[in-house]
Amino acid sequence: MTVRRVTGETNVELSLSLYGTGRADLDFPVPFLRHMLHLFAVHGRFDLTVHATGDVDVDDHHLVEDIGLSLGRAIHQALGDKRGIRRYGERHTPMDETLARAVIDLSGRPAFVMVADIPDQRIGTFPTELTREFFKSVANEARMALHLAVLYGENSHHMVEGLFKAMGAALAMAVEVIGDRVPSSKGVLE
Repeated sequence: MTVRRVTGETNVELSLSLYGTGRADLDFPVPFLRHMLHLFAVHGRFDLTVHATGDVDVDDHHLVEDIGLSLGRAIHQALGDKRGIRRYGERHTPMDETLARAVIDLSGRPAFVMVADIPDQRIGTFPTELTREFFKSVANEARMALHLAVLYGENSHHMVEGLFKAMGAALAMAVEVIGDRVPSSKGVLE
């Protein structure tokens, strides 16, 4: 599934295969997010390509948010009518001293909760507050309920990395094809 988002602030082209091998081709000027999306792809076994530019001379916010929106849209479109998928996914992921959790419901109803006390304001040049903005954007456009938590930890890098790994693995579980019906008592998932 390929998504293109062009605004006055960013230009994002993103391709996603939910049933891939974990290959990532990432070309955009936010190094820490490139690292995190590589981990997301590997741990979800997704094939992900992101080529993007944006007004990072202002700050990273617009580009991070728009990549998140594009990823969420690609997830939603790739799932179609969601026939046969598991729908729910959950993963606890340790990252050294940190334990992160991601729980997903591909319900068609966007909801986002993140409980994480990340101690540092920046990881390298990356503002840690953008972690929340990125995941919220993904959840809204994917129309998923996404609950993230850092249960404990000390190192900010490990905390954010744990969240991305957990989210990738939880999404891989949720999109696993296990049957031939839409997993809803209503018979439809939007």
